[in-house]
Amino acid sequence: MMTTISRRTALGIGVALTLPQAARAAGYTDRVVKIVTGFAPGGPADVIARVIAAHLGERLGNSFIVENHPGAAGNIGTNFVARAAPDGTTLLVHTSALVINPSLYKKVPYDVVRDLTPLVELATTPNIFFTNPATGIKSIADLVARAKADPNAISFASAGIGTPPHLSGEMLKLRAGVQMTHVPYPGGGPCVQAVLQNTTTIGCNAMPPTVPLIASGQLVPLAVTWRTRWPSLPNVPTMLELGYPEFVTDTFFAFMGPANLPKPIQSTLADTTIAILKDPAVGKLLLDEGYQVLANGPDGMARRIAVEVPMWRDLIEKSGLEKV
Repeated sequence: MMTTISRRTALGIGVALTLPQAARAAGYTDRVVKIVTGFAPGGPADVIARVIAAHLGERLGNSFIVENHPGAAGNIGTNFVARAAPDGTTLLVHTSALVINPSLYKKVPYDVVRDLTPLVELATTPNIFFTNPATGIKSIADLVARAKADPNAISFASAGIGTPPHLSGEMLKLRAGVQMTHVPYPGGGPCVQAVLQNTTTIGCNAMPPTVPLIASGQLVPLAVTWRTRWPSLPNVPTMLELGYPEFVTDTFFAFMGPANLPKPIQSTLADTTIAILKDPAVGKLLLDEGYQVLANGPDGMARRIAVEVPMWRDLIEKSGLEKV
């Protein structure tokens, strides 16, 4: 589904696919490689996975395709990859839900450390609150006022239970002292579509793929959850500016493989992906869509997992958020 992927991104992917293929990397598979995302098409994980897949195919001489296995905040897709053969033909692009889910769900069918191989910390992006122009809501202040006037009036969409956008919405409820009904979707694409169709009052999502829809006037941005204003949305305030201290949340994107992925395959994938992310044209493409490139290798990705799994476990336990 391309409805929530901008023409600019689609063109970037198309150009990569039409370039002559490089010689196949020595020692790498000659089979089709699946990059799995645990979310529906059109969302931020899907978009960055397709950009990476196209450029990996160009550079390594293989066919890289993206498969969507949506559901349970990415758990279905993650488990699929965790159970795959460690031969380099099945890989994973995930979001911050990777480090949240083990603490939010009563049971997950995989172990993040034991069953997966970290490859690259791809990028990060703030979360953004947005609405349909038809709601008449133009700011967070408008939203809060309406929610206080009618506690049952506001519903908010997210990419799924336990995703950073969901937790950002819960944080807004607590900080503003309002009630909003959470409506989880199986990915950022359906979340955005729900707001476009005015099915829910507002949405909270990672920045992609909202940026082009905001530029075209199809969505109204309310605030970003970043330390500073986002470069491509200079008129959209941060939650900090609006008087919500420490309201900074982001969604990061991880590139992973199954456990026991051979070192040569790890190195080929990590080094090539980092080179792709550091290409100025790719970096600009991703920044324009709402991503901040990180391009950290396996050690950086492993460090983030080691820090954030216990961090989120502690936060979820202290907040009293009910496990699902």
